[in-house]
Amino acid sequence: MTKMLRLRWTSTMAGALVATVIGIAATDAAECTRKDALGTSRVLSVDAKPYPRVGVKSFPQPLPLADREVVLTFDAGPNPPTTSKVLAALAQECVRATFFLIGLHASQHPDMVKRIAREGHTVGHHSFSHPLMARIPFEKAMADIDRGIAADEMALHGTSTTPPSTPFFRFPYFESTPAQLDLLQSRGIVVFGADLWASDWEEMTPEQQLKLVTERLAASGKGIILFHDNKARTAAMMPAFLRYLRENRYRVVHIVPAGTLQKNADAH
Repeated sequence: MTKMLRLRWTSTMAGALVATVIGIAATDAAECTRKDALGTSRVLSVDAKPYPRVGVKSFPQPLPLADREVVLTFDAGPNPPTTSKVLAALAQECVRATFFLIGLHASQHPDMVKRIAREGHTVGHHSFSHPLMARIPFEKAMADIDRGIAADEMALHGTSTTPPSTPFFRFPYFESTPAQLDLLQSRGIVVFGADLWASDWEEMTPEQQLKLVTERLAASGKGIILFHDNKARTAAMMPAFLRYLRENRYRVVHIVPAGTLQKNADAH
């Protein structure tokens, strides 16, 4: 994995405490062609045991983020015309994000899935067909989840497996049942909600979306942000949004599964 900027905390003791509790790790500076780029501030290793489900819009527990730290997440891709523009914007600012893929789309565009991973982003899962999980039978819902994971893994690694290489999942429409949540927790899969979103499923201009999401971020001060990389308005807005983050001193946190950082360290 590309090396990241060293973790910067206003309090060294506070940073050490949080790192001890949740296993945050940071690595050396990433190579970036733009010295004034936003960059990725740190890498956060997320373990399903202490953090089985996160995102205050759906669950009580947030990720342990400092003020002005954000996690960028994108749902419902890949969609090459728009996902490629989102990836270009992220690359321009040397930023890492997390993409929750729909298995059907991943199976249709495996090269785009590989590109997402190759450029250093985290690949999570978002079901196969994007159903309303709380409104279908339990067995059907879990089958769709597993089919989506298998499709993502096939696109990414060439092997159709249901234990995900990245155990991160987000429910379509944030709809789930206690039984579904319990089963995913038993499998060590972190379920992601969000702390704020851009409402990019609604009709609006890129300028309107930028105003909306920046106002929400200013109000919350930090958090997991939900976008959709299959939306043209989001792809068009992303360069301006990343510029807003840079100009207003927000810091981007890249989330990875527990153990990833140690594996990378061992590999080097």
